[in-house]
Formats: sequence, C-alpha cells, structure tokens
Amino acid sequence: MEKNLNTEAKSQRGKMRSLDTNGEGKFARFGKIQKGIFIVPSLITSAAFFCGFFAMVSSIKGDFYTAAWAIILAIFLDGLDGRVARAMGATSDFGVQYDSLSDLVAFGVAPAVLMYNWALHDFGRIGWMAGFLFVICGALRLARFNTQSTEERKSRFVGMPIPAAAGLLAVIVLLTKGAFDLTRVPAILLVITIYVLAILMVSNVTFRNFKGIDLTQRRSFPILLAVILAAFVIVQFPNYMLFAMGIAYAVDGPVVWYMERRDKPWSRLALDFFGLDKQETETPT
Repeated sequence: MEKNLNTEAKSQRGKMRSLDTNGEGKFARFGKIQKGIFIVPSLITSAAFFCGFFAMVSSIKGDFYTAAWAIILAIFLDGLDGRVARAMGATSDFGVQYDSLSDLVAFGVAPAVLMYNWALHDFGRIGWMAGFLFVICGALRLARFNTQSTEERKSRFVGMPIPAAAGLLAVIVLLTKGAFDLTRVPAILLVITIYVLAILMVSNVTFRNFKGIDLTQRRSFPILLAVILAAFVIVQFPNYMLFAMGIAYAVDGPVVWYMERRDKPWSRLALDFFGLDKQETETPT
C-alpha cells in the first residue's frame, strides 16, 4: 500500500515537471521574465528623473553649469529609455506615464528653477511668471502628446518637444563657460526666449521627429564618416555645437510651418498657429 502511494506521488511529480517544462509552467516562467524586463527602461527613466532633481539642487546652490549639464544628460537618458523599451518589447502604459512625469520634472521644473536662479529673479513678477509659463506649457505639451495616436507621433511632433526647449535653455547657460557671460548679454533676451519657447510648445507648429531613425540598418561609408566627424566636432566644441543644434531645431519648425502656409492671410496664420483655424476641416455644402 505504502509503495503504491509513493509510486503515485512520484508519477504526479513527474507530470508536474513535464507540465512545467513543456506546458504552462514554461510560459509562466517566461511571463515572469517578461515582467522583469520592464524594470530596465524604468531605471533609465528614474535616472533622468534624478538628473532633473539634481539640476534643481545645483541651481539652488548656485552651480548653474553643473545643473545645465544634468539637464543635457537627462535628455540623453530620455531618448535612451524609449529605444530600450521598444527593443526589449517592454513598452507599457505605466512606462508612458512615468516617462511623462520624469519629463515634467527634468525638462519643465528643472530648467525653470535654473533660469529663475540664474537670471530671472531680478525681473520680479515677470521673471517668475516666465518660469511658471514654461512649466505649465510643458505640462500641456506632454498631456497633448500622450493623447495623440501612434501614427501622429511617428510623423512630426505637434508643438516643440519639451526636451528640446529645456536643452536650448541649458546650452545657453553652457555658453557662459568660456564664450560669454551674462553681464554682456541683455538678460531681457532670456526672458523673451523663455516666453517664445513656452508658446512654441503649445503651438500647432510641427517639429521634426528623429525617433524613427533606425540605427540598425546598413548605411553607406560616407554616412558613417559624416557621423563620426560630427561626433568629433561636438566633443571638441560641445557648448557651441549644442547651442547651434538647439537653435537650428527651434528655428526649423516655424520656418517649415510658415513656408507651407505662406499663401494664407495673417489672420488665418495666427489662428492656425494655435490650431484654431477650422476652415480647412470644413466641407463645402
């Protein structure tokens, strides 16, 4: 009797092992691995989050140059986490929302705190309102991006991306290291720049989307050489090159947008700038 029970127990354990190896057990373990992968892009997003917080702390301490570089590093990490998530098949709604919160801190609040402590505090209400407008427009830009369809995101960004706006403010600070200092630059230009960037983020102007570039495809040798030379120049003159790239990106969007609509009257251009021109969507009766 006892031998029969032992035999049945061994048989049941054997079936369970077989099921675990060839059936549901195998897929259950695979599911756990898949869930574990999600932590990798989340850690990268957390690192960008930390860079934004560190930038705010550095700004308060008066270390503006370090704060600017922390924002630049956050931009790099922000571009990396999405690619890693897509490559691993680890995209999720949680990751999208967490990334947006990280973007708001690293590219909304952190640049506003940096700008206020660096130059805006002397302007009183105009100064801190400029910082607040930058943050709130960045939040609206992120909310609009999250509600857009995947196809809309792939083509062009509607409104200036908040990392690009934050990066431009950061490189302006970087230019003060060996290029020019704030005393020789009219500070009012910084206030105007912040207001313009804030408006561009919530505008209907489209900007280029470089996330669709596939770096895994084969390219010709001249393209590889051009990339290497560009990287070399950026490393040699980071302050100047990052500033030039930021200005070129910020100007490219409005110029392309205007050239596509230059035949419109100014009144319709103003409405279309904020997405209020509904005449094109109306069908004639």
